[in-house]
Parts: sequence; structure tokens; C-alpha cells
Amino acid sequence: MGSERFYPDEGPVHDERVKPLAIEQHPVTNAQFSEFVDDTGYVTVAERPLERALFPDLADGELEPGALVFTPTHGPVDLSDWRQWWRWSPRADWQHPYGPDSSIADKADHPVVQVAYPDAEAYAAWAGRRLPSEAEWEYAARAGSTTTYGWGEEAKPDGMLMANTWQGHFPYQNTSANDWVGTSPVGSFPRNGFGLSDMIGNVWEWTTTTYQARHVMAAPCCGPSSATATSVDKNNRKALKGGSHLCAPEYCLRYRPAARSPQSLDTSTTHIGFRCVLSA
Repeated sequence: MGSERFYPDEGPVHDERVKPLAIEQHPVTNAQFSEFVDDTGYVTVAERPLERALFPDLADGELEPGALVFTPTHGPVDLSDWRQWWRWSPRADWQHPYGPDSSIADKADHPVVQVAYPDAEAYAAWAGRRLPSEAEWEYAARAGSTTTYGWGEEAKPDGMLMANTWQGHFPYQNTSANDWVGTSPVGSFPRNGFGLSDMIGNVWEWTTTTYQARHVMAAPCCGPSSATATSVDKNNRKALKGGSHLCAPEYCLRYRPAARSPQSLDTSTTHIGFRCVLSA
């Protein structure tokens, strides 16, 4: 598990043991999440007004529900400033991922996005499942491999695009991933060695592991801490895995099993989804 070749937070390389598990073949789709909402009446974090106690400096009109939406720039920008391409959109949610005028009407088989960590937890509980730890997720993504990518050492073996990642110049020119800009239907790209779809690319996926700047070694012979935190801890961050359709080599070379990214529990965006597991 881990890597020392790319970003510091991926190290150290170490051995980790996971217990037998079953994992869903693809990220949870809009159709699946819709069934959950229809059955329970669940309201996602992005659909709830912001809490005054957490945002005391905002005016009353700025507390309306919403979420972060990716917006391409008009040309090259400073890649160290993510605010250039992310904007807060009132009334953006899982059914309207890019704002109130957007829709998922023709995207039933795309991964659900605009889901915060508590939303993913709620779905998993309803489905009788749970979210994976980072170690479980990386084990599934590697599918027995020890290479940089789950399929080998080359990002595009023989020129073949293996995952839905950004094609072109980030964040202003996307020439599409096999004709897809943004999310793609689950299973549109080759499966990994375990038969799993979209473990790399398409959407980042939530794990239960608390994010640390490096893998935390409990003891020299042990793996990283899989400590979890409750979803009410707004200051806690979880480790995302897998990269997304927004990952580009010049900005975010994180479409690899070892790659990871921190995300606040209450944040939802247009490129974060999840999948569930069962202990076997």
C-alpha cells in the first residue's frame, strides 16, 4: 500500500492486511441513489440550509442550500489556486449537480455526485452495507497488482485510455474521455483484475479513513491507522480515493490506486461519489 514516487501523502510504502470483503462492482449510480431517496425521503447535506453557527459571517441570503461546482476557465490560470475553477452554486445538489438549471434526467447510469460523507453513510446503512476503509479500497483497486496503475506502468498502454480522466489542458480545455466530458456511465472503461469498474477515474470515492498528511504507522509492523470519525465532526477530513474526470497529469496525477486526497465531511462536489462494501 502507498507510494513514494508522486505525492508525499501517499507514503510510506507498507504492508497492510484487510479482512475478506465484497465490494460493489461500480460506484453508486443516480438510479440507485434515487431509489434510496424515494424510499426514505432523505435530504442530502447540499439540500439543507447552511448552519448559522458554522458560518457566522454570512448574510441570511447566503445560507441557502448549495454545493461546489466545477467551472472551466477561459484559458490558462494559476494551478495553485483552486478557486479559479470551483464556484459555490446555490441549489446545486445530486439531482442538479451543476446548479438549478442542470439535470440528471439522462444520467441514470452515471455515478451520483454532490454527496457529502453523511449522505454516503446514510445510503450504505439503508442498503445494509458500509463504506470501505482506505486500505480496503486500495486493495480492491490494485486487484493484486504492484504497478503504478492497476493495469501496469503506463497511463495509456498502447495508446488506450483506461479511465475517465481529464483529456487536454486543465482547467480550460477538455477534449473528452472517449466522448465523455464530466462523468461517464459506470462501466464505460476497462474493468480491473477483480472485475471492478471505475476504481480509477470518473469520480473520487469516500472512505472511512481519517486523512493524515502521511500514512500513520501504529507500530513498525503494522499498517496505517484506520481510525474513523463520526459524521458530525465538521472539522474532520476523510481520505478520498481513485481520482476523477477532473484529474490531469499537469495538475492532479492522482488516478492511481495509491493516490489519495483529503475532503471535509460536509463538502459535496461535482466529482465525488462512493461505493459500498460488505464484510465477508
